[in-house]
Amino acid sequence: MEINCLGCGFKVELAPAYDDYEGPIKCLTCGAAMEIEAHGGSVLAVRSVTEAPLPADCAPDRAE
Repeated sequence: MEINCLGCGFKVELAPAYDDYEGPIKCLTCGAAMEIEAHGGSVLAVRSVTEAPLPADCAPDRAE
């Protein structure tokens, strides 16, 4: 599963652990913070988060 970063357009690849996930992620290219909602391997919503930077542990693992 992948999404396009709302900040830079980079394709962020999400590991299978994100198939059923609601919460923050961070673009590995530009550092943009986003909130995603995904269920069953499909992305239902993505929104930009600008209030505060995300901690480093919110960066998604790259899919292998």
